[in-house]
Amino acid sequence: MNLLLVAKLDRYARAINTITQYVRAGKDLGHNVSVFGEWRSEFSWLPHSLEIGAFDFAVFVIYETDDFPELPHLARLLDDIPRERRVIVDCCGRYNDTVQVEHDSNHFQKLDGHHGWEWIEGLRAVSDNILQPTLRPLRGDVRPFRFHGYDPTAVARSYSSAGEAASAWSGATNGVKPCGVAYLGSNWQRWTQMRRFLEAIEPIRDKLGTIRLAGWGWDQRPDWASELGVSGVDVDTTLLGRLRVETTPGVTFDNAISFMSQAHFSPIFHRPLFNYLCFVTNRTFETFCADTIPLLILPDQLIESIYGPEARLLAPHEDLAWKLDDIMRHPEMYWDVVLKTRRHLAQHHSYRKRFQELVTILES
Repeated sequence: MNLLLVAKLDRYARAINTITQYVRAGKDLGHNVSVFGEWRSEFSWLPHSLEIGAFDFAVFVIYETDDFPELPHLARLLDDIPRERRVIVDCCGRYNDTVQVEHDSNHFQKLDGHHGWEWIEGLRAVSDNILQPTLRPLRGDVRPFRFHGYDPTAVARSYSSAGEAASAWSGATNGVKPCGVAYLGSNWQRWTQMRRFLEAIEPIRDKLGTIRLAGWGWDQRPDWASELGVSGVDVDTTLLGRLRVETTPGVTFDNAISFMSQAHFSPIFHRPLFNYLCFVTNRTFETFCADTIPLLILPDQLIESIYGPEARLLAPHEDLAWKLDDIMRHPEMYWDVVLKTRRHLAQHHSYRKRFQELVTILES
Protein backbone atom coordinates (compact mmCIF):
# COMPACT_ATOMS: atom_id res chain seq x y z
CA MET A 1 0.00 0.00 0.00
CA ASN A 2 1.12 3.54 -0.77
CA LEU A 3 -0.11 5.85 1.98
CA LEU A 4 0.09 9.65 2.02
CA LEU A 5 -0.13 11.42 5.38
CA VAL A 6 -1.41 15.00 5.15
CA ALA A 7 -0.44 16.91 8.29
CA LYS A 8 1.23 20.02 9.62
CA LEU A 9 4.56 19.08 11.18
CA ASP A 10 5.78 20.71 14.37
CA ARG A 11 8.70 19.43 16.45
CA TYR A 12 7.02 20.74 19.62
CA ALA A 13 3.37 19.83 19.13
CA ARG A 14 0.69 17.93 17.27
CA ALA A 15 1.33 14.37 16.08
CA ILE A 16 4.94 14.52 14.87
CA ASN A 17 6.01 11.52 16.96
CA THR A 18 2.99 9.47 15.88
CA ILE A 19 3.58 10.32 12.21
CA THR A 20 7.24 9.33 12.54
CA GLN A 21 6.19 6.00 14.03
CA TYR A 22 3.67 5.36 11.25
CA VAL A 23 6.36 5.86 8.63
CA ARG A 24 8.61 3.36 10.44
CA ALA A 25 5.89 0.81 11.14
CA GLY A 26 4.60 1.04 7.58
CA LYS A 27 8.05 0.41 6.17
CA ASP A 28 8.56 -2.59 8.47
CA LEU A 29 5.25 -4.04 7.23
CA GLY A 30 6.15 -3.54 3.58
CA HIS A 31 4.18 -0.35 2.89
CA ASN A 32 5.27 2.99 1.45
CA VAL A 33 4.34 5.91 3.71
CA SER A 34 5.14 9.54 2.93
CA VAL A 35 4.15 12.96 4.21
CA PHE A 36 2.52 15.33 1.73
CA GLY A 37 4.72 18.29 0.85
CA GLU A 38 8.21 19.25 -0.16
CA TRP A 39 11.21 17.83 1.69
CA ARG A 40 12.26 19.91 4.70
CA SER A 41 15.65 19.68 6.35
CA GLU A 42 14.21 19.90 9.90
CA PHE A 43 12.23 16.70 9.16
CA SER A 44 14.90 15.01 7.08
CA TRP A 45 14.07 11.52 8.39
CA LEU A 46 10.53 11.68 6.95
CA PRO A 47 9.94 10.91 3.27
CA HIS A 48 7.93 13.66 1.56
CA SER A 49 6.10 13.68 -1.73
CA LEU A 50 3.97 15.91 -3.96
CA GLU A 51 3.27 13.06 -6.41
CA ILE A 52 -0.33 12.56 -5.35
CA GLY A 53 -1.14 10.08 -8.08
CA ALA A 54 1.40 7.61 -6.72
CA PHE A 55 -0.63 6.98 -3.55
CA ASP A 56 -3.58 4.72 -2.84
CA PHE A 57 -4.95 6.59 0.15
CA ALA A 58 -4.61 9.99 1.83
CA VAL A 59 -4.96 10.30 5.61
CA PHE A 60 -5.56 13.87 6.85
CA VAL A 61 -4.39 14.39 10.47
CA ILE A 62 -6.38 17.37 11.72
CA TYR A 63 -6.04 19.45 14.88
CA GLU A 64 -6.56 23.01 13.62
CA THR A 65 -7.73 24.61 10.38
CA ASP A 66 -4.17 25.20 9.21
CA ASP A 67 -3.53 21.45 9.22
CA PHE A 68 -5.21 21.44 5.83
CA PRO A 69 -2.82 22.36 3.00
CA GLU A 70 -3.30 25.72 1.35
CA LEU A 71 -4.59 26.07 -2.19
CA PRO A 72 -3.80 24.86 -4.78
CA HIS A 73 -2.39 21.83 -2.92
CA LEU A 74 -5.69 21.01 -1.20
CA ALA A 75 -7.53 21.20 -4.52
CA ARG A 76 -5.01 18.82 -6.07
CA LEU A 77 -5.48 16.33 -3.24
CA LEU A 78 -9.26 16.44 -3.61
CA ASP A 79 -9.09 16.16 -7.39
CA ASP A 80 -6.49 13.41 -7.66
CA ILE A 81 -7.45 11.09 -4.79
CA PRO A 82 -11.04 9.76 -4.93
CA ARG A 83 -13.27 10.69 -2.02
CA GLU A 84 -13.63 7.08 -0.85
CA ARG A 85 -9.82 6.90 -0.53
CA ARG A 86 -9.55 9.96 1.70
CA VAL A 87 -9.69 9.59 5.49
CA ILE A 88 -9.65 12.18 8.28
CA VAL A 89 -8.22 11.58 11.74
CA ASP A 90 -10.04 14.18 13.84
CA CYS A 91 -7.64 14.60 16.77
CA CYS A 92 -9.64 17.25 18.70
CA GLY A 93 -13.26 16.15 18.29
CA ARG A 94 -14.10 18.89 15.79
CA TYR A 95 -16.55 16.60 13.97
CA ASN A 96 -19.18 16.89 16.70
CA ASP A 97 -21.83 19.35 17.72
CA THR A 98 -20.37 21.88 20.13
CA VAL A 99 -19.35 20.24 23.40
CA GLN A 100 -18.57 22.41 26.43
CA VAL A 101 -16.75 20.83 29.37
CA GLU A 102 -15.81 23.30 32.11
CA HIS A 103 -13.90 26.01 30.20
CA ASP A 104 -12.94 23.62 27.39
CA SER A 105 -14.68 23.05 24.07
CA ASN A 106 -14.17 21.39 20.70
CA HIS A 107 -15.08 24.67 18.96
CA PHE A 108 -13.42 27.98 19.85
CA GLN A 109 -14.95 30.51 17.48
CA LYS A 110 -13.08 33.34 19.22
CA LEU A 111 -9.79 31.76 18.18
CA ASP A 112 -10.32 30.23 14.75
CA GLY A 113 -13.39 32.16 13.60
CA HIS A 114 -15.38 29.02 12.75
CA HIS A 115 -18.73 27.86 14.10
CA GLY A 116 -19.24 24.22 14.98
CA TRP A 117 -21.37 23.55 11.91
CA GLU A 118 -18.57 24.92 9.73
CA TRP A 119 -16.18 22.35 11.14
CA ILE A 120 -18.65 19.53 10.53
CA GLU A 121 -19.44 20.59 6.98
CA GLY A 122 -15.78 21.32 6.22
CA LEU A 123 -14.58 17.90 7.34
CA ARG A 124 -17.44 16.17 5.59
CA ALA A 125 -16.57 18.01 2.37
CA VAL A 126 -13.16 16.31 2.41
CA SER A 127 -14.22 12.80 3.39
CA ASP A 128 -17.05 10.58 4.57
CA ASN A 129 -14.53 8.54 6.54
CA ILE A 130 -13.95 10.30 9.86
CA LEU A 131 -11.87 8.64 12.56
CA GLN A 132 -11.45 9.84 16.13
CA PRO A 133 -8.89 8.64 18.75
CA THR A 134 -11.49 7.27 21.13
CA LEU A 135 -13.33 4.05 21.89
CA ARG A 136 -16.75 5.71 21.98
CA PRO A 137 -17.39 8.47 19.42
CA LEU A 138 -20.50 10.58 19.96
CA ARG A 139 -21.62 10.43 16.33
CA GLY A 140 -22.75 7.29 14.57
CA ASP A 141 -20.89 8.21 11.38
CA VAL A 142 -17.49 8.32 13.16
CA ARG A 143 -15.24 5.29 13.43
CA PRO A 144 -13.18 4.78 16.61
CA PHE A 145 -9.43 4.59 15.97
CA ARG A 146 -6.99 5.38 18.76
CA PHE A 147 -4.34 6.59 16.26
CA HIS A 148 -1.54 7.15 18.80
CA GLY A 149 0.41 4.21 20.16
CA TYR A 150 3.28 2.82 22.20
CA ASP A 151 6.81 2.20 20.97
CA PRO A 152 8.54 -0.43 23.17
CA THR A 153 11.88 0.25 21.48
CA ALA A 154 11.77 3.84 22.80
CA VAL A 155 11.83 2.83 26.48
CA ALA A 156 14.54 4.94 28.11
CA ARG A 157 15.76 2.19 30.39
CA SER A 158 14.65 -1.44 30.46
CA TYR A 159 14.65 -3.39 33.71
CA SER A 160 14.72 -7.12 34.32
CA SER A 161 12.70 -6.81 37.51
CA ALA A 162 10.72 -4.38 39.61
CA GLY A 163 13.41 -4.58 42.27
CA GLU A 164 16.08 -3.43 39.83
CA ALA A 165 13.82 -0.59 38.65
CA ALA A 166 13.00 0.52 42.19
CA SER A 167 16.67 0.52 43.19
CA ALA A 168 17.64 2.68 40.21
CA TRP A 169 14.63 4.96 40.69
CA SER A 170 15.48 5.49 44.37
CA GLY A 171 19.02 6.52 43.50
CA ALA A 172 20.77 3.49 44.93
CA THR A 173 22.26 2.30 41.61
CA ASN A 174 21.61 5.06 39.09
CA GLY A 175 22.30 8.31 40.92
CA VAL A 176 19.73 10.74 42.28
CA LYS A 177 17.23 12.05 39.75
CA PRO A 178 17.36 15.83 39.23
CA CYS A 179 13.57 16.22 39.49
CA GLY A 180 10.83 14.98 41.73
CA VAL A 181 8.04 15.81 39.29
CA ALA A 182 8.28 16.69 35.60
CA TYR A 183 5.37 17.50 33.34
CA LEU A 184 5.65 18.02 29.60
CA GLY A 185 2.84 19.66 27.67
CA SER A 186 1.29 23.01 26.93
CA ASN A 187 -0.93 24.91 29.33
CA TRP A 188 -3.81 24.91 26.85
CA GLN A 189 -6.91 23.83 28.85
CA ARG A 190 -4.83 22.15 31.55
CA TRP A 191 -4.40 24.77 34.27
CA THR A 192 -7.41 23.64 36.33
CA GLN A 193 -5.97 20.14 36.61
CA MET A 194 -2.45 21.39 37.21
CA ARG A 195 -3.66 23.68 39.99
CA ARG A 196 -5.43 20.79 41.71
CA PHE A 197 -2.30 18.65 41.31
CA LEU A 198 0.04 21.26 42.78
CA GLU A 199 -2.27 22.11 45.67
CA ALA A 200 -2.63 18.40 46.48
CA ILE A 201 1.12 17.76 46.68
CA GLU A 202 1.89 20.89 48.70
CA PRO A 203 1.82 19.02 52.06
CA ILE A 204 4.75 16.82 50.90
CA ARG A 205 6.45 19.46 48.76
CA ASP A 206 9.80 19.25 50.56
CA LYS A 207 10.00 15.47 50.05
CA LEU A 208 9.66 15.69 46.29
CA GLY A 209 12.56 17.81 45.11
CA THR A 210 12.41 19.95 41.99
CA ILE A 211 9.05 20.37 40.21
CA ARG A 212 9.47 21.30 36.57
CA LEU A 213 6.83 22.16 33.94
CA ALA A 214 7.97 22.29 30.32
CA GLY A 215 5.81 23.72 27.58
CA TRP A 216 4.03 26.77 26.33
CA GLY A 217 2.10 29.03 28.71
CA TRP A 218 3.14 27.92 32.19
CA ASP A 219 4.99 31.11 33.14
CA GLN A 220 2.17 33.60 32.59
CA ARG A 221 -1.29 33.99 31.11
CA PRO A 222 -0.95 35.23 27.51
CA ASP A 223 -2.26 38.69 26.68
CA TRP A 224 -4.48 37.41 23.88
CA ALA A 225 -6.33 35.12 26.31
CA SER A 226 -7.19 38.11 28.50
CA GLU A 227 -8.19 40.21 25.50
CA LEU A 228 -10.48 37.51 24.08
CA GLY A 229 -11.77 36.30 27.46
CA VAL A 230 -10.56 32.75 26.85
CA SER A 231 -10.26 30.56 29.94
CA GLY A 232 -8.20 27.43 30.36
CA VAL A 233 -4.82 29.12 30.01
CA ASP A 234 -4.78 30.73 33.45
CA VAL A 235 -1.71 30.77 35.65
CA ASP A 236 -1.36 31.40 39.39
CA THR A 237 2.18 32.71 39.69
CA THR A 238 1.79 33.00 43.46
CA LEU A 239 1.09 29.27 43.72
CA LEU A 240 4.00 28.44 41.41
CA GLY A 241 6.31 30.63 43.46
CA ARG A 242 5.18 29.18 46.78
CA LEU A 243 5.85 25.63 45.58
CA ARG A 244 9.09 26.70 43.85
CA VAL A 245 7.92 25.33 40.52
CA GLU A 246 10.33 25.76 37.61
CA THR A 247 8.86 26.54 34.18
CA THR A 248 10.80 26.04 30.98
CA PRO A 249 10.00 26.30 27.26
CA GLY A 250 8.71 23.32 25.36
CA VAL A 251 10.82 20.26 24.56
CA THR A 252 11.06 18.82 21.06
CA PHE A 253 9.35 15.48 20.49
CA ASP A 254 12.66 13.59 20.23
CA ASN A 255 13.69 14.84 23.70
CA ALA A 256 10.35 14.23 25.40
CA ILE A 257 11.17 10.84 26.90
CA SER A 258 14.57 11.95 28.22
CA PHE A 259 12.95 15.03 29.81
CA MET A 260 10.34 12.97 31.67
CA SER A 261 13.02 10.44 32.64
CA GLN A 262 14.70 13.09 34.80
CA ALA A 263 11.88 12.83 37.33
CA HIS A 264 10.58 10.34 39.85
CA PHE A 265 7.01 11.14 38.81
CA SER A 266 5.37 12.35 35.63
CA PRO A 267 1.61 12.97 35.64
CA ILE A 268 -0.58 12.24 32.63
CA PHE A 269 -3.34 14.83 32.22
CA HIS A 270 -5.88 15.08 29.44
CA ARG A 271 -7.74 18.32 28.88
CA PRO A 272 -11.36 18.26 30.18
CA LEU A 273 -12.82 17.86 26.68
CA PHE A 274 -10.63 14.82 26.01
CA ASN A 275 -11.61 13.25 29.33
CA TYR A 276 -15.27 13.61 28.35
CA LEU A 277 -14.71 12.24 24.83
CA CYS A 278 -12.29 9.52 26.09
CA PHE A 279 -9.67 10.72 23.60
CA VAL A 280 -6.07 9.55 23.75
CA THR A 281 -2.98 11.60 22.91
CA ASN A 282 0.73 11.06 22.32
CA ARG A 283 1.47 11.43 26.01
CA THR A 284 -1.12 8.76 26.93
CA PHE A 285 1.38 6.16 25.74
CA GLU A 286 4.73 7.92 25.53
CA THR A 287 5.01 8.61 29.27
CA PHE A 288 5.39 4.87 29.89
CA CYS A 289 8.54 4.90 27.76
CA ALA A 290 10.20 7.28 30.20
CA ASP A 291 12.23 6.18 33.23
CA THR A 292 9.62 7.56 35.59
CA ILE A 293 6.50 6.46 37.44
CA PRO A 294 3.48 7.79 35.54
CA LEU A 295 0.62 9.21 37.60
CA LEU A 296 -2.64 8.46 35.81
CA ILE A 297 -4.86 11.46 36.47
CA LEU A 298 -7.44 10.20 34.03
CA PRO A 299 -10.99 8.78 34.07
CA ASP A 300 -11.15 5.21 35.41
CA GLN A 301 -12.83 3.99 32.22
CA LEU A 302 -9.94 5.23 30.10
CA ILE A 303 -7.30 3.80 32.46
CA GLU A 304 -8.68 0.28 32.31
CA SER A 305 -9.44 0.31 28.58
CA ILE A 306 -5.95 1.52 27.62
CA TYR A 307 -3.58 0.35 30.34
CA GLY A 308 -5.34 -2.68 31.78
CA PRO A 309 -6.91 -3.19 35.24
CA GLU A 310 -3.63 -3.37 37.18
CA ALA A 311 -2.70 0.17 36.15
CA ARG A 312 -5.41 1.54 38.41
CA LEU A 313 -2.82 1.40 41.19
CA LEU A 314 -1.07 4.32 39.44
CA ALA A 315 -4.18 6.51 39.72
CA PRO A 316 -3.95 8.86 42.75
CA HIS A 317 -7.72 9.41 42.95
CA GLU A 318 -8.65 11.62 45.89
CA ASP A 319 -5.45 11.57 47.97
CA LEU A 320 -2.54 12.45 45.73
CA ALA A 321 -0.12 13.32 48.54
CA TRP A 322 -0.74 9.96 50.21
CA LYS A 323 -0.23 8.13 46.92
CA LEU A 324 3.11 9.79 46.20
CA ASP A 325 4.28 9.18 49.76
CA ASP A 326 3.25 5.53 49.47
CA ILE A 327 5.14 5.15 46.18
CA MET A 328 8.26 6.61 47.76
CA ARG A 329 7.99 4.11 50.62
CA HIS A 330 7.14 1.09 48.43
CA PRO A 331 8.61 1.80 44.97
CA GLU A 332 9.06 -1.87 44.02
CA MET A 333 5.32 -2.55 44.24
CA TYR A 334 4.57 0.34 41.91
CA TRP A 335 7.39 -0.42 39.49
CA ASP A 336 5.94 -3.91 39.17
CA VAL A 337 2.75 -2.25 37.88
CA VAL A 338 4.70 0.02 35.53
CA LEU A 339 6.58 -2.92 33.98
CA LYS A 340 3.38 -4.96 33.60
CA THR A 341 1.66 -1.97 32.00
CA ARG A 342 4.53 -1.56 29.55
CA ARG A 343 4.07 -5.19 28.49
CA HIS A 344 0.34 -4.63 28.12
CA LEU A 345 0.90 -1.56 25.96
CA ALA A 346 3.44 -3.39 23.80
CA GLN A 347 0.97 -6.20 23.22
CA HIS A 348 -2.15 -4.14 22.57
CA HIS A 349 -1.04 -0.67 21.48
CA SER A 350 2.19 -0.93 19.53
CA TYR A 351 2.52 1.22 16.41
CA ARG A 352 2.86 -1.94 14.35
CA LYS A 353 -0.55 -3.07 15.61
CA ARG A 354 -1.96 0.42 15.18
CA PHE A 355 -0.78 0.58 11.56
CA GLN A 356 -2.36 -2.80 10.85
CA GLU A 357 -5.63 -1.47 12.29
CA LEU A 358 -5.41 1.51 9.95
CA VAL A 359 -4.80 -0.74 6.94
CA THR A 360 -7.90 -2.76 7.86
CA ILE A 361 -9.96 0.43 8.03
CA LEU A 362 -8.64 1.68 4.69
CA GLU A 363 -9.15 -1.61 2.89
CA SER A 364 -12.69 -1.94 4.20
